[in-house]
Amino acid sequence: MRLVSQNFDDLNLYANVFENVSSELSNTDLKTKQEETFKLLKQLRIEHLAEKRIFDLSGGEKQRVAIARALITQPEVLLMDEPFNQVDASFRENLQEDIRDFVNNHQIMVVLVSHDPAEVLSLADNLIVMKEGEIIAQGSPKELFDTPTNAYTAKLLAKANVLSPEWSRLLGIDTKELTIIHQHHIEVKEDKNSPFYISKTRFKGFYIERTLQHKEFDEFQLQCIFTQNDELSEGTSVQIVIRKSQPVSN
Repeated sequence: MRLVSQNFDDLNLYANVFENVSSELSNTDLKTKQEETFKLLKQLRIEHLAEKRIFDLSGGEKQRVAIARALITQPEVLLMDEPFNQVDASFRENLQEDIRDFVNNHQIMVVLVSHDPAEVLSLADNLIVMKEGEIIAQGSPKELFDTPTNAYTAKLLAKANVLSPEWSRLLGIDTKELTIIHQHHIEVKEDKNSPFYISKTRFKGFYIERTLQHKEFDEFQLQCIFTQNDELSEGTSVQIVIRKSQPVSN
């Protein structure tokens, strides 16, 4: 069993990357030791750092070395505590895929702790959601994302809208329970007679995120996202169409 933590206590700051990783292997076969080390460094795309001291690396680079150091011995179980929080976003997805390929090829079981929903949804085979030390949901990432059974899981994994029965009825949903509505299950079109309007618009790159509010109830807010570019601006009155909603527990 090996652990990759959020710090780098087990790294030798004044040794280079190659020495930190290779030191985990036996000296009985130096040729194999060197080959396996360079093979892993290349697989994790850090072979160019082989001769650099840990002391001279960035936090993200140190994290990659810590991951390589844990993987080099091919443990049966790998524990990873927020392992990508210091890795640059541009490199993170490639590193995650490289690690996934490695652990699948060597049949290593990984227990990953993370607060990043995109990270766990893309990496996990089985997902456990905990709240205040208690397990409140468990299943495949797709299952927990698409059909969560409680509001906490819906908001954590999908940033879903959680509406009270009162707010749900404003949208024509007759229920006595909490209702979740995924942001991508909401459609809007301009309607000057509608009581709803766009209060905020945020450009997020490949999609637009909007906040919808009710003209009479300031507390009512609905978040939605659109991948298409349109000309609806803040203040526009809109009709809201809910493609899908789901009752959940608190």
